[in-house]
Amino acid sequence: MNCKAASFAAAFLLLAGMASAADYSVGDVQVVGPWARATPRGANVAAAYFKITNNGTVPDRLIGGSTKVASRFEVHSMVIEDGVAKMRPVEGGLEIKPRESVELKPGSFHIMLIGLTQGIQPGQRVTGTLVFERAGKVDIEFTVVAMGQGGPSQHSGH
Repeated sequence: MNCKAASFAAAFLLLAGMASAADYSVGDVQVVGPWARATPRGANVAAAYFKITNNGTVPDRLIGGSTKVASRFEVHSMVIEDGVAKMRPVEGGLEIKPRESVELKPGSFHIMLIGLTQGIQPGQRVTGTLVFERAGKVDIEFTVVAMGQGGPSQHSGH
């Protein structure tokens, strides 16, 4: 295979993987494009992201979740204190107002997977469960992307 064909094949596979980011729904809540960053060898934490839309008429909250690859699943925010970026758990859950969306993304709200039982690698799919205060539980699957790469929702039009 020549270089041009190999480059095209690699780009096609990358875009196909990104386009496969799924949408999930429970009650009035929709979760779009879950993804996580691959981890370096020996890491015991990972970050995960997605967009949540509340199509209902009352607020809901993301209050927790779980995954088999980590012992703890925490909703975090990123804040700047004295010029230093710090992550903090979101106490009481992340509110999603009626008819609004919240995007969990690098540098903002995100999920911390703490106490990894295994590293996560690009192309891998990691199953998990999100827990909403009103809507309940929904099983999702995170697409794992390479470190430094944007998530599937940034490339698939979500």
